[in-house]
Amino acid sequence: MQRSRFLKTLATLPLGALAMDLKAFTQKISSGKTERMPAVFIGHGNPMHALNDNTFTQTVSKIGDRFEKPKAVLVISAHWLTKGSYVADSPNPETIHDFGGFPDALFKVQYPAPGAPELAKQIIKNIQGTQLDHEWGLDHGAWTVLKHIYPKANIPVFQMSIDYTKPEAYHLELAKQLDFLRNQGVLVMGSGNIVHNLRLLNWQNPETTFDWAKEFDEKVKGHLESGNYNELTNYKSWGKFAQLAVPSNDHYLPMMYVLGLAQPKEELKFLYEGFEMGSISQRCFMIA
Repeated sequence: MQRSRFLKTLATLPLGALAMDLKAFTQKISSGKTERMPAVFIGHGNPMHALNDNTFTQTVSKIGDRFEKPKAVLVISAHWLTKGSYVADSPNPETIHDFGGFPDALFKVQYPAPGAPELAKQIIKNIQGTQLDHEWGLDHGAWTVLKHIYPKANIPVFQMSIDYTKPEAYHLELAKQLDFLRNQGVLVMGSGNIVHNLRLLNWQNPETTFDWAKEFDEKVKGHLESGNYNELTNYKSWGKFAQLAVPSNDHYLPMMYVLGLAQPKEELKFLYEGFEMGSISQRCFMIA
């Protein structure tokens, strides 16, 4: 609990509770203990959301109010795919405009957050097989979302790539090794989309969602609610609707990194659900 929020709370507490909370607060300050950060999955969707003001961006902008200000943010984005797993250690990551055909205003957006090279090195030290990357910045899976959550760009941000040569279960297991970061005040964010088929965008009726897209999103939701995360690595066996919903797994895999961080006593809470252009799910959730 931040000091300002703590002081506001004092005025509403009975004297006995006040004494107990004051003691707990004093112990926390003296111990220097950092609050364990959640893991968040964001269905980032269209890059234009960086400039949009709608129900999705309004919801995303309030996510940071749910927990303490993190010391840093680690992003696993659908837009950094590599052979092998890399962690970016740039002290000043550039804003990457990795798209085309959008208005000039979007290309002018900058997100000048500092990097977190020391945390990147910790990952390399703790997880065998990971390597440092000195060039990657922040792709649009990161900055179009963080622009709303932390608009001041004053929190260090760094990215970890997705090894596209590995199966879904591999990423679920790899994520478990990142758990130590959460205890150091690092917010881990997966950025992709549960349903993502750009070839079948519903241009004629963008407000109408395809049945196969809804079916897949609902099935994933059910497994998320039941905690049956391993089944989510077997989605290719679900049938034709799954093939349409996930024609390639680049946007699906970031979810594995969030689910792999879930601990037995933690809860999964949905933050947003909805579709755009008929074939893109923007479902967001948090594990804490």
